[in-house]
Amino acid sequence: MMYIYTETPLHAGVGSGLSSVELPIQRERHTQYPMIQGSSIKGKLRALISDQCGSNSDGRVKALFGHEHETQETDQLHAGALIVSDARILLFPVRSLEGVFAYTTSLDILERFRKDLIHVHQEQTFPQLPSTRLKNGQALVTEHSKVITSGSDPDLLLEEFSFEVSKSQQVTSVAHWLAEHALPFDGYWAEKLRSSLVVLADDDFRDFVLYSTEVITRIAIDQEKKTVKEGALWTEEHLPADTLLYAPIYATNERRPIEKGQEPRQGLALLQEAQTLSQQAGPYLQLGGDETVGRGFVKVRWSPPVPLTGSATGRP
Repeated sequence: MMYIYTETPLHAGVGSGLSSVELPIQRERHTQYPMIQGSSIKGKLRALISDQCGSNSDGRVKALFGHEHETQETDQLHAGALIVSDARILLFPVRSLEGVFAYTTSLDILERFRKDLIHVHQEQTFPQLPSTRLKNGQALVTEHSKVITSGSDPDLLLEEFSFEVSKSQQVTSVAHWLAEHALPFDGYWAEKLRSSLVVLADDDFRDFVLYSTEVITRIAIDQEKKTVKEGALWTEEHLPADTLLYAPIYATNERRPIEKGQEPRQGLALLQEAQTLSQQAGPYLQLGGDETVGRGFVKVRWSPPVPLTGSATGRP
């Protein structure tokens, strides 16, 4: 599993949109949750690993990602072994009256995350989730939450909305697990997550990720007139900084044709190699558009790769 934490607003776009935002972000069709398409992450990993290997035609790059274009090389064209899934939302930051902002999620998001952990055989340590479904306007917080108001009747205020809160030992356990296994930071930010995690009702969470993203207005200046160029005024949607996503990553056995008598490299070994080469370049990536204005810088964390039961395929 690759965990992706946005350090600056991120615009993974879909071209033009039909709403008031001209350049919206990528979203799942059926849930409207923000996401990043796997092809974007895979392309960035290929560029990063190619730089580490010194060439896009290096054998390790071809084994992981396949041929980029048709060539006249003696190698036959083949697919790569690395399989990169779409990045899904896990935690979304929302402005809070107390504690500056809260890391919000929902039971629907956490159950989907648990399902994805089962695929990569890492669900054994994930805490039990609350069994009661929340109603709109209700929220669960950690036992030592710093985002609720003080007093005999604590309240939670996110943006301009008030929520009825309950402290939950299970939410505390989830916050500790995410801080230890998913967050690419320790120290202050890990403690922030432990004290600021909020589990919302599914509909409330969906509304926040729909309507509380960053929308930025941009212009282009005519260099001679020093005014806005005609038609050069547009709006862009961004995932805010401090969003946490995750992308399951797998690897098959090597698909590159090999010499007679040789054995193809196993998926787990290829996945370990991809992870090592990526980490050698450092924990930071740039995803999405607007790189030259500082958008899309993220910090990533890889979970240890494991083999699938009865298969040589590797999954992190």
